[in-house]
Amino acid sequence: MRSRILFAALGILALDHVAAAQEIYPSRSITLTIGFAAGGNGDIITRIVADGLSPRLGQPVVVEQRPGAGGNNASARVAKLPPDGYQLISLTGGHAVSGALYKSLPFDPIDDFQMISTVGYQSFMIAVRADSKVRSVADLVAAAKATPGKLTYSSVGVGSTQHLAGEWFCALTGVKMTHVPYRSGSATMSDLLGGQIDVAFDTITVVDPLFRDGRVRVLGVTSGTRWWSTPDIVPVAEAVPGYDVRTWVGIAAPRGLPEQALKRLNEALRSALADPAVAERLRKTGGMDVQANSPDEMRSMVAGQIARWKKVIAEAEIPQQ
Repeated sequence: MRSRILFAALGILALDHVAAAQEIYPSRSITLTIGFAAGGNGDIITRIVADGLSPRLGQPVVVEQRPGAGGNNASARVAKLPPDGYQLISLTGGHAVSGALYKSLPFDPIDDFQMISTVGYQSFMIAVRADSKVRSVADLVAAAKATPGKLTYSSVGVGSTQHLAGEWFCALTGVKMTHVPYRSGSATMSDLLGGQIDVAFDTITVVDPLFRDGRVRVLGVTSGTRWWSTPDIVPVAEAVPGYDVRTWVGIAAPRGLPEQALKRLNEALRSALADPAVAERLRKTGGMDVQANSPDEMRSMVAGQIARWKKVIAEAEIPQQ
């Protein structure tokens, strides 16, 4: 009888210990993967987010770069990792573009991920070297029409939002330019300044500092209206009606994330983005419009973006990859 009571008591204690262990999340460092190289827009934003999450989760949040294929290499890898809350990914607008542009991907851009929350939204800029003869969007269109396929434009990878922004610009204006993919915005700007490429489609984070230094000329912002952080720069849409391209950044995990971890991560991210110091750093990073939301809202947003880009691809007759 005493043995039974002892075993029962030990069993209860063991169950209590397991339950307590399950309740402690996180109990070790978290890896936050970004699918782009160091120094680019996605990397900078991801590091700010990691800095904001670490004190709120009580554990280090370590940023890991897995560049290549416009972020798809990182997405393919993270989608197959255990959904334990210790492997996260920083997704960008290119995630939705890839879901629309590629006929086949090694992951499902919606169903293979547990969305956690968006971080915010950004516009892009179209830029040329400061000494370029191209001084406006109209000049760019004229130059591209005069020499079809000769002018080159950059993106941060095939299937990135920058890539589709360039393709859509060509489709709406009836010009042909040659796409040159890079691994990061910093590499793009280096080659733009060095004369290896003619035109850059990239984030305000990457382009604006060079514009303010007088090293590049900005032809316009890609948002449909003037962007709040750069009101002195005209939107491309003034010369190309209907042109409107913005990107976003959001945090996700592999599908199957435990509800406890999902709730903890969403709350921590909301708290970080509500912190004036974190929000100000993000706003200074390319004029980000900081916006947190719920996992369901982020999922709906990404699905809506994929549907939108599929429509743009079809209407602009952009070839699927």
